Amino acid sequence: MAQDFERDLLRDGLAPEKVQSQINRSKERITCAPVVILLCLEMSEMDSYPDEKRGQAERMMAIQSVAGAGLQVLLAAHAEGLGGVWVCSPLFAQDTIQRTLDLPEGWEPQAMFFIGYADGMPKNKEMKDLQSVVKIL
Repeated sequence: MAQDFERDLLRDGLAPEKVQSQINRSKERITCAPVVILLCLEMSEMDSYPDEKRGQAERMMAIQSVAGAGLQVLLAAHAEGLGGVWVCSPLFAQDTIQRTLDLPEGWEPQAMFFIGYADGMPKNKEMKDLQSVVKIL
């Protein structure tokens, strides 16, 4: 994954020292986490349709289901007093992950979770006000 990440960051024009810093941070997050969970999408039991529009909608439903399952993982970890971080880096290195972990054919890495006891409370993130993101009909 580090090689894929490095290639992409260099392609983006990042300075080599910044690239190395981001790769080191990413490696540390993975190797220091007590538990790493990889969520994958698998389409074999989804419905198939003859037209592209419904086929894309079915794939989107499957992606939403994976995201919903991921949320449940994080909520379950929190309920047990654990912290969790959700990263989507597997989307950028699917082939590498599939090959390295020898995943079954059709498993598409979507997200990775780092689970463990938090070192401290995260900083509060400034949120948008509700009126700017919700429309009540």
